[in-house]
Amino acid sequence: MRQHLDLDATALFTLMMSGQPEERGPKPARITPSAPVGLWFSEDGTVRLDIKTDGTYDGQVAGRKRRAHGTYHIDGSLMTLSDDSGLNTPVTLREGELEMAGHRLEPVH
Repeated sequence: MRQHLDLDATALFTLMMSGQPEERGPKPARITPSAPVGLWFSEDGTVRLDIKTDGTYDGQVAGRKRRAHGTYHIDGSLMTLSDDSGLNTPVTLREGELEMAGHRLEPVH
């Protein structure tokens, strides 16, 4: 039986440089039609979340210098954002909105 190994660019670079890929949290989930792909904003504009089709996301919170970036995993109505720094943030998926850390985000149309 052949095994299939998926490596992103960071893992390939690390492997080339040191021989061992670095673990960076959970691998991106397979994207399903129910994944909330796209750009999301809180009503007051303080939170921005860009969910991408490759299982990664970028986020920005007003007042914070560091942007969030990492992978996400969906399990039913819960999406977990796993930041490159190791922080895991739960996001509740609702019809037409996301709820994250007390913020409700709506899609940009």
